[in-house]
Amino acid sequence: MKHKNEVAIIENDSVVPTKKSKPNDDAHARTSDLMAPIMMLEGHPGEIYSVKFHPEGKHLASAGYDRQIFMWNVYGECENIGTLSGHTGAVMELHFSTDGNYIFTCSTDSTLGMWDLEKGQRVKKLKGHGSFVNSCDVNRRGPIKLCSGSDDCTVKIWDPRMRGQATTLNNTYQVTAVCFNDTAEYVISGGIDNDIKVWDLRKNATHMKLRGHVDTVTGVSLSADGSYILSNGMDNTLRIWDIRPYAPAERCVKIFSGHQHNFEKNLLRCCWSADGQKVSAGSADRFLYIWDTTSRRILYKLPGHNGSINDVDFHPTEPIVVSGSSDKVIYLGEIAK
Repeated sequence: MKHKNEVAIIENDSVVPTKKSKPNDDAHARTSDLMAPIMMLEGHPGEIYSVKFHPEGKHLASAGYDRQIFMWNVYGECENIGTLSGHTGAVMELHFSTDGNYIFTCSTDSTLGMWDLEKGQRVKKLKGHGSFVNSCDVNRRGPIKLCSGSDDCTVKIWDPRMRGQATTLNNTYQVTAVCFNDTAEYVISGGIDNDIKVWDLRKNATHMKLRGHVDTVTGVSLSADGSYILSNGMDNTLRIWDIRPYAPAERCVKIFSGHQHNFEKNLLRCCWSADGQKVSAGSADRFLYIWDTTSRRILYKLPGHNGSINDVDFHPTEPIVVSGSSDKVIYLGEIAK
C-alpha cells in the first residue's frame, strides 16, 4: 500500500535506479497507470502462495499461509478492499473465473472453495480429496468446471453445480500442479514423479506424458492461445511444451534457466504474458525473472523481496507484473520498455 521510490531494477544485467517519474521525465518514461513504477502491498500476516489479477485488471487477489484471500485495488494507493475467510488451512492456489465473478481456491484443509465476489462470501465448499490440495484451475469457457491436484495422488474434476460429485483420475504419486487445456477436454498435471501428464477427460485416462524435468514439477500454465504449456520444476528449469494434436514427437520446444528452487521446496508457480512473448516464474533466490520466449534471454531480474517468490502474474492489458512472496509482501511493478 505504499510505493518504493528508490528500488533498483536489474534489466539485461544492468542496474537502473527507478523513482516516481515526472510527466516530462523522458529518462524514466512511465509505461503503465500505476501510481508509481513499483508498489508494495502489505497486510498478509503469513507467507503468500498465490497472486492473480482480475480479468479486467483493476483488482487482484492474493492468498497463502494465513488462510485468507485478500482483494486489492491495482491502481491508486492499492488499498486492501476486502478479505474472504473460510478455509482452515493454507490457501495454495487461487484463480478467477473468466467472467471475473468468482474466485476458486484450494487448500491444505483438503477442500476447494468457490467464492462469489459480489456477495463477498464462499458459496461452494468442495470436499472429496483425502489430503492437501496443492493446485487448482478453472476452465476458460462454457459451464464452470474445476480441476484439482492433491497429495492423495489424484486429480479431480468438479462441476460446482453437482453437489459432492467429482471425477477422479488416479495418479501414482502426489500431484503438485494442474491446469486445463483451452477446451477443458484435457487436464495437464505435474507431480513429484517429474512427469507432466495430459489426461483425456472423455476417456478418463492418460493421453500422453511429457518427460524432461528431472525433479518435481511445481507449476503449469496454459498459453493464451492454448497451444503451449509452461512448466516450472525443482530442477531449476522452466520449459515450454507444444500440446497441439499434431505436434512433433519432441514436444519440449524451449528451456529457460536462471531462477532457483531451494531447501524450502515451495511450489513455485509460473505464468505467461497475455501476448505470449514473455514468461515468468517464482524463484527462491528472491528475484523475479522474466524471459523473452523467442530468444530465451532473461529480460528482467527484479529485486526487492526478502523471501522466496512463490507466484507471479502478468496484468491482462498493461505491462505490469505482480509477485507474492514468503516475506508476506506483494510487489506490483511496471515493466520498462
